[in-house]
Amino acid sequence: MSGSQSDGSPIVQRHLSKQQEATADTEFGAWIGGELRTGGPKRGVQDPVIDRPIVDVPQSDAADVDAAVEAAWSGYDCEWETASARDRSARLFEWAEVLKDHTEELALLECLDCGKPISQARGEVEGAIDTLEFYASVCRGQRGSEIPGGEDLHLYTTREPYGVVGQIVPWNYPLWAAAWKLGPALAAGNACVLKPASDTPLSTIRAAQLSAGIFPDGVLNVVPGSGSEVGQAIAEHDDVRKVSFTGSTDVGSGVMRAAADRVAPVTLELGGKSPFVVFPDADLEKVVDAVADGIFYSTGEICDAFSRAIVHESVAEEFTDRFVEQAESYVLGDPLSEETTMGPLTSERQFETVMEYIETGKAEAELLTGGGPPDGPALSEGWYVEPTVFGGVSNEMTIGSEEIFGPVQTIQTFEDYDEAIELANDTRYGLAAGIGTERTSRVHQTADDLDAGLVYVNEYGPILPEAPYGGFKQSGFGKDLGLEALEHYQRTKSVYVNLDDPEL
Repeated sequence: MSGSQSDGSPIVQRHLSKQQEATADTEFGAWIGGELRTGGPKRGVQDPVIDRPIVDVPQSDAADVDAAVEAAWSGYDCEWETASARDRSARLFEWAEVLKDHTEELALLECLDCGKPISQARGEVEGAIDTLEFYASVCRGQRGSEIPGGEDLHLYTTREPYGVVGQIVPWNYPLWAAAWKLGPALAAGNACVLKPASDTPLSTIRAAQLSAGIFPDGVLNVVPGSGSEVGQAIAEHDDVRKVSFTGSTDVGSGVMRAAADRVAPVTLELGGKSPFVVFPDADLEKVVDAVADGIFYSTGEICDAFSRAIVHESVAEEFTDRFVEQAESYVLGDPLSEETTMGPLTSERQFETVMEYIETGKAEAELLTGGGPPDGPALSEGWYVEPTVFGGVSNEMTIGSEEIFGPVQTIQTFEDYDEAIELANDTRYGLAAGIGTERTSRVHQTADDLDAGLVYVNEYGPILPEAPYGGFKQSGFGKDLGLEALEHYQRTKSVYVNLDDPEL
């Protein structure tokens, strides 16, 4: 941090005004059994642009988790269990329509507590709504199956919900990530207990409030609080029949262990160190944009970030020159401004983590641009880091192997196809990978050879609710999104009906 802003600075005044606008008519707290609960100790949710609290949010504890789980089972047993797919679909569509009417409100909350440029926050709120609408559509098309078992046997399968499921979402995509969990779980017929991240709970709490009168009381519950208390209580709760977690690999391992003690299934979407392989025939204009989007979008706080550019040596110099120029073109500024293309990191804690990695990188590799906070007093109170690029990186380096979760790009080179694949797959993660080439046959071969759950070709994204999202290796297992997520929130039952000979 390079200085201090006064209360009279334009950015501070703008943010204080917008904080008042976003919170004046809304109380924040736990949403349990269709009611807002505001008791208990409170924690300030910080604005990462000016490092000042937006609003104090009551923190739930294990007793609140018990209450939420009890409310969820009550809502499930009394009404949701017998709701038809048609009814669940209609209610999801109704909630989505209400959220549409509040898009700007929700986007502003995310802009303020997450630090995302307002255009990105708006797009992600729209993505959350699109996800809910997708599951509202497909839940009516679910089918069982009939299995040929013999002339004297009618054998078929049905799919049924677990009942109450627990969900824990990260701070980098607050509402969108919540929709990834809630959409398929509610469509499948479950009641939900969801914990938003402590740093960015506001849009999710508000979205839950906007479900009032749409879902039966208790079907959708949100319990803000710490991971060590609320998250752990959800993972360990005997009456939570499935847990879905998105976050770091280390914390995900703990969730998995807690659920394993009671033999509860889990879905884990964890960390990444995603490579983008640039072949000699790549269209560098397209590919530079793709890699930059994949590491600098959302200030690099994205689990599938293209943090490793693996570039053929014949085009490495040109790629590097273009990429550095692209990195330096980003506009760091107030996320409330439509012109800003990069905001701050979400928290002081993440700022310190990223800066530690950058200092390590300076000792390991060649710093090509960036490397710290921007100069000048205008952004001095925010947790800003310039787009940073390192060259001459290898997989053995810390910055080449560990997930940084910030706007830090590494560039390394390869000689031939086999080396490219070896370098790309030489990581404990396997969430995403990218391919830059104009040859269709190379696209398909490389996609087969890359050890990742997502492969993007010549672009970063899009992420659509129609397609499953999830990784391999220590990036987790199970899927968010797609029909697969709907199936992950259901159990399969086989029914054997033995038939007697018909008698007249």
